[in-house]
Amino acid sequence: MTETFRNDLLLRALRGEATERPPVWLMRQAGRTDPRYIRLKEESGLTLEALFRSPEYAAEISILPQRLGVDAIIYFQDILTPLGPMGSEFVFRPGPVTDAPVRTEEDVKLLELFDVAKELPFIGETFGRIYEALDGELPVLGFAGAPLTLAVFLIEGKTFGSSADIALNFLREKPKTAHALLEKLTRMTIDYLRYQIDSGAVAVQLFESAAFLLDGDQYQKFALPYQRRVFEAINGAAPTIIFAREWDRVEDLDASGADVLSLPSSVTIQEARDRVGKDRIIQGNLDNHLLAEGTLEDIEAATRACVDSGGRTGHIFNLSHGLLRETPYENVQHVVRVVREYV
Repeated sequence: MTETFRNDLLLRALRGEATERPPVWLMRQAGRTDPRYIRLKEESGLTLEALFRSPEYAAEISILPQRLGVDAIIYFQDILTPLGPMGSEFVFRPGPVTDAPVRTEEDVKLLELFDVAKELPFIGETFGRIYEALDGELPVLGFAGAPLTLAVFLIEGKTFGSSADIALNFLREKPKTAHALLEKLTRMTIDYLRYQIDSGAVAVQLFESAAFLLDGDQYQKFALPYQRRVFEAINGAAPTIIFAREWDRVEDLDASGADVLSLPSSVTIQEARDRVGKDRIIQGNLDNHLLAEGTLEDIEAATRACVDSGGRTGHIFNLSHGLLRETPYENVQHVVRVVREYV
């Protein structure tokens, strides 16, 4: 990879600098809504988990959003990938499912820590292929699932929707075992993110996708301490971003120790800065449901309001959550175009 990029907008925003416009990238920008991705996936004949493990395909898919005009690439991968070498492989049928869920103290003990570079070499190769193809144009982001979110997947044994009763009961009834699980996942996540940084990730995002399932006490006990551990361990290696799905307690995001706070749509950027500091670097926060269901006029108005709220200083434009599968691709093109032209 290169140390400098022809488009360095993201790097300047990550440093809290004023920019002519906010850099834009979108969670889940590679895949789902992109007709080229859908066609490529069908033509490959591979399962989703096989696509993730193919550096050739993963790099090609990662780069697809470049034609939208985004200012950063996030590499194509899944937050559950590093659970395989630990002993719980997830496959997609169509949603993620494992035949080795974690339900007991013995299950936790059976999970193994591993050498990330040895067991997941395709991650490093994917980064290398992406940077080779980009040829110095754009930076690449890395990411991982937060320990609590990975724990919920492991305990449920599958993807979760609006509820995860098995996992939440586990936290209530077996807190000691839950903390043992979270400890092991935290150590793995630190190693995993360090490997991505060593492979060229200019910043890394931690996805607390299960945050919306928790109450305040559960978040304080089972989510926040482990987020903090991860960020403390990689402090200074690369800028860090915390994303917690639908979590509007900005003070909790701030307490994680992340360099950048990714906001839900329920809190404006100005409101967040009023609560945690006017110089806080913010990511977000167009409503992903609005992008999927709104008119182009409504999307443009909300996008402009978001840019204005960010003040073009220390602001990275993104969504409140990932792109929804039903989002029209023309809406995705439109929102990126609006951000780029609204100066």
